[in-house]
Amino acid sequence: MDPKQPFGNSNTTDIFGNKNRVKKPREPREPINYRKYWKPILISTLIFFALLIVLTNTYVVKENEYRVVRQFGEVVKVQEDPGIKMKIPFIQSVTTIPKYQMTYDVTEAEINTRDKKRILIDNYAVWRVTDPLSMISNAGTIVNAESRMEEFIYSVVRTELGQLNYDEIINDENSSRGSLNDTVTERVNELLNTDQYGIEVVDVRMKRTDLPAENEQAVFTRMISERDSTAQDYLSQGDARKREIEAQADREAQEVIATAKKEAALIQADGESEAAQIYNESFSKDPEFYELYRSLESYSKTVGEDTVIIMPSDSPYARLLSGNLE
Repeated sequence: MDPKQPFGNSNTTDIFGNKNRVKKPREPREPINYRKYWKPILISTLIFFALLIVLTNTYVVKENEYRVVRQFGEVVKVQEDPGIKMKIPFIQSVTTIPKYQMTYDVTEAEINTRDKKRILIDNYAVWRVTDPLSMISNAGTIVNAESRMEEFIYSVVRTELGQLNYDEIINDENSSRGSLNDTVTERVNELLNTDQYGIEVVDVRMKRTDLPAENEQAVFTRMISERDSTAQDYLSQGDARKREIEAQADREAQEVIATAKKEAALIQADGESEAAQIYNESFSKDPEFYELYRSLESYSKTVGEDTVIIMPSDSPYARLLSGNLE
């Protein structure tokens, strides 16, 4: 140790003359008191979980739906009124059932008509849930409810169409399908109410009626034959009517012509009579002129370009031709 260095100096010098600074010991820090933070953290955590529980167990009931509340799988209540509702956390669950009208496409089915003809019927139904508790108790789900409704529709349609002939079903002018739809709707609702399925069929409509594929060609051939026969009847009736009209027209034409000829003959006779009277009056005034006129008229009728006449030179006819009128 350098004797010149005062005691307690922290600076030292190595053999190369570099000074080394000796670190001073750190002063001890005051320990952090975590106890004053645990209460706010606990309160915030409790508030967060409370909000989370409230939000996850709050549900909204809309106007077009039922909300079914179940507790351990059992239905405890059905919410119908719109608004915000609460359920018990971890115990209750909520499912939705539509309140609005739904459309169900009934499976195409084959039935027999009263005249023993097979046809394919394609229907659709408009329906809705009226009693969710009954629907859940007796059907369980919407799919099962639709299945039971389809069975009833098929049964009723088969019974009702089995009482009609094929032509009564497919003929648009004489079809009974309008009243049939109402009858099917009423009967299906009676069956659904009897079994308390809690659903109502608003309307059942027939979309399409068709023939089985194996019967189509035979029916088409028969329809063509019937149409040809009907067309032939129309043609025969048209020909008969044509002949009748032509006969009537010919008869009326003959009557018109006969009447016209009769009137023409009368008019001609009156004219000839009047002309004869005029001739007589005129010729009586100058008989010689009359004789000359008649001779000239006969000349015009008998004498032509190649006419050869042989007569005595002293005949009156020759004198007139020669211009000798004495």
